[in-house]
Amino acid sequence: MKVLIIGSGIAGITFAEKLRKLSADTTITILTKEDEGFYSRPLLSLGFSDQDIEQSIIIKSFNELLNDNICVISGVEVTRINRNKQLVNIEGVDEIDSLQYDVLILAMGSAAFIPPPFQPYRDNFFLFNSLADLKQLRKFRQSILEKNSQPHWAIIGGGLIGCEIASDLALAGDQVRVYHAMDRLMERQLVEQDSTTLLKVLEASEIDVLLNQTVKGFEKKDHKMWVMSDINQTEYDGIIVSCGFKPRIELAIHAGLDTNRGIKTKQTLQTNDENIYALGDVAELPNGKLYAFIKPIRHQALWLANYLCKQESEPWLPPTFNPSAKVNNFQAAHPYLF
Repeated sequence: MKVLIIGSGIAGITFAEKLRKLSADTTITILTKEDEGFYSRPLLSLGFSDQDIEQSIIIKSFNELLNDNICVISGVEVTRINRNKQLVNIEGVDEIDSLQYDVLILAMGSAAFIPPPFQPYRDNFFLFNSLADLKQLRKFRQSILEKNSQPHWAIIGGGLIGCEIASDLALAGDQVRVYHAMDRLMERQLVEQDSTTLLKVLEASEIDVLLNQTVKGFEKKDHKMWVMSDINQTEYDGIIVSCGFKPRIELAIHAGLDTNRGIKTKQTLQTNDENIYALGDVAELPNGKLYAFIKPIRHQALWLANYLCKQESEPWLPPTFNPSAKVNNFQAAHPYLF
């Protein structure tokens, strides 16, 4: 059996390693844009206070996966899924332009969501969704420090990732202001009482938080970045837009798979194509939910490997999980919302 996996995050790698343990003769190939290896995305949020993050974040190199007879083709772009011929087209490898599969696993993860009004200003802000993003930000931050100046940041978005980034930058000694469109922080994950506690924790870390903000755009003037909002225009060294995530479903749409916010699956993680399954951030279960947290993603990946090897017959059910924000000195008093 030829199993092709698109994506080298926690979903794709966990699935591949488990499948290899269960089936020694299955051909397993991973296609990925990444070239850094398999790394821990949750640790990205600690990428400014931890000076060794670029090394410690790597869990396993792609070469190590070869020791388990798992082939990784890195630095490639999957351009098309041909369901009729059961193959995918790729760009980035001179010798290969397509690969066949018996089973295809879609584990592309998610991209940073850029609100449409911000698109015209894309060159004026950073995103924070990958190790490459973190390295770019760290390099930029170092250039400010080398001028004997402590960086001043604007974080656009007071959700989970925005609050984590703000906390870590403040811990590293930087000046930070958070712009949030809603009337409380992390309103999708926290009850109102915990949002209030979080606000106090951030402010105690000397983070300036502006709620109910309508950010209109960004400008660059004299090597400084400006945030244009309803109430003020303020300059910063850098701006990070952190307004949530968007599942990478473009390949699935063009292939004619059923999609909504994510790729629609049955409770077995199978799409409307019997040979294609979805895992992780991109998988939208029949209840309409995307389980974009580490514990359920790992659980999905292990379950699917067992299911395909006839070691599991019951539909996948999400495990009990309680995510938590990596914000310095913050502890929610109530379970997170989901």
